[in-house]
Amino acid sequence: MTPSRNPYPTDVSDEEWAFVAPYLMLLPEDAGQRTHGQREVFNGLRWIVRAGAPWRMMPNDLPTWYVVYQQTQRWLAAGCFTALVDDLRLLLREAKGRHRQPRASIFDSRTLQSTLRSVATMRVMMEPRDARAVKCMQPSIRWATS
Repeated sequence: MTPSRNPYPTDVSDEEWAFVAPYLMLLPEDAGQRTHGQREVFNGLRWIVRAGAPWRMMPNDLPTWYVVYQQTQRWLAAGCFTALVDDLRLLLREAKGRHRQPRASIFDSRTLQSTLRSVATMRVMMEPRDARAVKCMQPSIRWATS
């Protein structure tokens, strides 16, 4: 369906639509309940994302905000964008000559508490400067023996 309006800079190109369309077609394009083409609905979503505007501020020459919002919710629930991003990531990795999937992972262990002493050190560092001198001389953790 060719839009009968002036294009927005956010409108999807023919090449982009050829890539994206298979991910977004939950029903056939000629389904009876459709009043707007999927491409125009997707153009409306791209306009909202780029403009950062509230849904109800959609321009009048795009599908109504409610149509774009409802279809976006359907796409999100079906995982359309997740599948699109995953496949696009694989294609970009292959284009750069990398393996399709990463072969290594990096874990940041600084987010884990490793020992009780490191917790005590953090507590001391968070106190005001004059209290630190007194606190450093005292044991920070006392063990009760029974």
